[in-house]
Amino acid sequence: MIELKRPLAFFDLETTGLDISNDRIVEIAILKMHPDGSKTTYHKRLNPEMEISEESASIHGITNEMVKDAPTFNEVAQEIADFIGDADLGGYNSNKFDIPVLAEEFLRAEHDFDMSARKFIDVQNIFHKMEQRTLAAAYQFYCDQELVNAHSALADIEATQEIFIAQLARYESLEKDINYLADFSRQGDNKVLDFAGRIAINEHGEAVYNFGKHKGKTIKQVNEEEPGYYGWMMNANFPLYTKKVLKNEIEKLKAANKPKVEKPAEKMEEKLAALKTKFGK
Repeated sequence: MIELKRPLAFFDLETTGLDISNDRIVEIAILKMHPDGSKTTYHKRLNPEMEISEESASIHGITNEMVKDAPTFNEVAQEIADFIGDADLGGYNSNKFDIPVLAEEFLRAEHDFDMSARKFIDVQNIFHKMEQRTLAAAYQFYCDQELVNAHSALADIEATQEIFIAQLARYESLEKDINYLADFSRQGDNKVLDFAGRIAINEHGEAVYNFGKHKGKTIKQVNEEEPGYYGWMMNANFPLYTKKVLKNEIEKLKAANKPKVEKPAEKMEEKLAALKTKFGK
C-alpha cells in the first residue's frame, strides 16, 4: 500500500461538454485518501448556468431539469476547496481534462485555489503505459469486475481509486511514492505548466511554448522577436489557467530585466564608506 505524507484526492467531473475553456461542471465526486488509511468522500451536483448538451446528457444522464435548483460552482467553491485542502490530486484522464476544468472553474469564481504545489496522479496514463485500454476495461482487467453505472461521477471515481490500488499491487516497478507516480503519470518529454499543455519547461529549465509555430521556443525568445504574440494569446480562446501561467512567466521576465534602483540611503552609506577608506577613519 502506498505511504502518503499528505492526502491524495481522486476526483471525477461530469460536465456540459468537452471544451475545457467554456464548458462547466454539473457533477463532482471526490474520494480523499488520508495518510492514516481512512477515506472521506464529497459528492455534489451543480447548476452549470448554461445548457447541458444533449450529447453530454446522453452520456452521464444529467439533464438541465435535474440541476436547475442545484447550487452553482461559485456558491460551493470554498466548500470544495476546504474539502480538498492541501491534498494532491488524482483521477482518470485528469491531467488532460478534470484538473484543467476544475482550475478554470476556480479562476472563473475568482477563488485562489493554488495548483502549483500539488502532485497530479493520472491513473489513465499509468494504465495506457502499461496496458492501453479504457476505464471499463481497466476495471475488468485490474479488479476483475464489471463497471456498473459507468459515467456516473461517483461510480467512476470509486472504480478509478480501486484501479490505482490494484496497479500498485500488480506492478513491482511502480514506486509507492507520490513524486515518482506524478512523473510517471505525465506524458511527453517536457514538464507541462498549464494542464492544457500550451506552456512547458524544457531540459534547461526554461519556460517554452509547447504548440504552434513557436513550439519549442522559449517565452523569452518569442517575447523579444514577436512581442505581439503574448497579446494574441491573452485575447484568444485559451484556458484561463494557461493565460495565468503565461502572464506569470512574462512578469518574471519583466522583473529580471528591470534595472536595480539604488535607494538614497544605500548611496549615502557607499559614499561614507569611501570617505572612511580615503582618510583612514
